[in-house]
Amino acid sequence: MKHGKKYVDSAKLFDRTNLYDVNEALDIAVKTGKAKFDETVEVHVKLGVDSRHADQQVRGAIVLPHGTGKSVRVLVFAKADKAQAATDAGAEYVGAEDMVAKIQGGWMDFDVVIASPDMMGLVGRLGKVLGPRGLMPNPKAGTVTPDVAKAVTEAKAGKIEYRLDKTNIIHCPIGKVSFGAEKLQENFDTLLGAIVRAKPAAAKGQYIRSCVVATTMGPGVKINPSKFSV
Repeated sequence: MKHGKKYVDSAKLFDRTNLYDVNEALDIAVKTGKAKFDETVEVHVKLGVDSRHADQQVRGAIVLPHGTGKSVRVLVFAKADKAQAATDAGAEYVGAEDMVAKIQGGWMDFDVVIASPDMMGLVGRLGKVLGPRGLMPNPKAGTVTPDVAKAVTEAKAGKIEYRLDKTNIIHCPIGKVSFGAEKLQENFDTLLGAIVRAKPAAAKGQYIRSCVVATTMGPGVKINPSKFSV
C-alpha cells in the first residue's frame, strides 16, 4: 500500500519496531497529526481471548474524562414521559414507530442509539441494520435503560463503547490531536483500566497482547503491553 508524503514523513519521526511507554507513544502520535483537520487519535488493543466463546467476550462502556472531541447525534426510542426527558437532555431525535420507518427507509444520520426497555421489541426489527454498524442498543453498554435522560447526557459527554471485533481487537477513539498528550493519556488510562477490569475469568495467558495508537491519517505507534498490570 502506497502512503502519502505526510504519512511517510510522520513515520520517520520514530522507530516503527520499538515498543514505547504510553506517554511517549501519545506524544509521538500528536506530532504525527499533520492533516489539515483535527485528526482523531485511536487505540487498537489486541486481547488474548477468543471472541467466539460467550465466556470470553469483552464489552462495556465508559465516559472519557475529556470526551472524544466529536459532536454526537443521539437517537432515542422512547414514549411519553421518557421521550420528553430524552428531548430535555439534548437528544436530537426521539420517537418510536416513526423512527423505525425512517431507518428502514435508509435514514442513518445519528451516531448513538438509546432505547427504554419497553421499546426493545420495536427496536429489534432494526437488528440487521443497526447491528453490523455497532449501533444496536445494549444493556451492557448502558444504551438500553429506563433512565434515557442520563444515557443521553453521558453520550453527549463522551461515553464510548468498547467491544471485541472478530479478530479479538478493540478499536476506540480517545480524543483529538488538539487535546495534547496529557489529556489523551488520561482518556487512554480510563479506557485501558476498563478493559483490564473486564478481563474474563476464562481468559488464559497474556491478556493484552498488543496495543497501538494512531491518528486518523498517521502511522501506528506501538505501546509496550507489559506496562499494563493484569
